[in-house]
Amino acid sequence: MRGDLTDEEWAIIGNLLPPERGRWSRPAQDNRLFLNGMLYVLRVGCPWRDMHERYGKWNSVYVRFRRWAEQGVWDALLETLVELGLTDDWQHMIDSTVVRGHCPPSGSMGRNW
Repeated sequence: MRGDLTDEEWAIIGNLLPPERGRWSRPAQDNRLFLNGMLYVLRVGCPWRDMHERYGKWNSVYVRFRRWAEQGVWDALLETLVELGLTDDWQHMIDSTVVRGHCPPSGSMGRNW
């Protein structure tokens, strides 16, 4: 699918991700599939529940995304990519739930129409 990791990108990133184990020590599903699902949600800005079904169950992808965030996987991945010279360290994300506009855009001033 458009936007999925290429084989070249996966060759670099794949070994930087932690191995996953499923229930009862069974191997978990493919990290590449999960990462592509995560990137899809982040790229298109959809809710996790609306993730394309080709990436698997949305909740499984979300749980792994959160676990990697809690374990510092994302920070370590970015740091390694910066050290390898494959990206800049200027990348930042803004969560729109904490961005506030001044009164008129938020509608609190009302309009006299």
